[in-house]
Amino acid sequence: MASTGITTLFLDIGGVLLSNGWDRMARKRAVEKFGLDFEEMDERHHLTFGTYEEGKLSAEDYLSRVVFYEERPFSQDSFIMFMFAQSHPYTDMIDLVRKLKTLHGLKIIAVSNEGRELTEYRTKRFELGTFIDCFVSSCFVHMRKPDYDIYRMAVDVAQVPREEVVYIDDRAMFVETARCLDIQGIVHKDYRSTREALAAFGLSLPR
Repeated sequence: MASTGITTLFLDIGGVLLSNGWDRMARKRAVEKFGLDFEEMDERHHLTFGTYEEGKLSAEDYLSRVVFYEERPFSQDSFIMFMFAQSHPYTDMIDLVRKLKTLHGLKIIAVSNEGRELTEYRTKRFELGTFIDCFVSSCFVHMRKPDYDIYRMAVDVAQVPREEVVYIDDRAMFVETARCLDIQGIVHKDYRSTREALAAFGLSLPR
């Protein structure tokens, strides 16, 4: 096992390990497939999605407000299956994290904003539980990034000093928020730049 001062990675899921679960582009594809009004759906989404991500609504409740507030010629089940189908893995990033975990003996903690059904589906479908040790997901802990407390909770769960943590997220504001709590971070843009940034922290792979 290689020796480094970093013992723990905090990782976002959507945008780092997987595609975003239910982002603007996915909603646009849903509008095209199901013949919906994008502006109406988007406004309703923004009014209620935070509540869904915090685990205070089920996917069915969320959709009853955003899509099924009136009669539709398609079912909730078919719409949820479409939502699930928008997810795909970033295999290079998953492979990188797996290899770094093995080589450096890292703890891997997911710190993500996502609704319960999407989290559970994506965790199982892409076998995230085989290398992520703990999921500090908004739907489980009832708080969302950039709330300081979700980062504090992740540190408490990891039981490591903050200086031993590197946090990777594709949203700069979330990385900046973590830095306010003395958690070092990397703004993920692509595989190559993130791999180089991790190597600068001493988390590299053999050539």
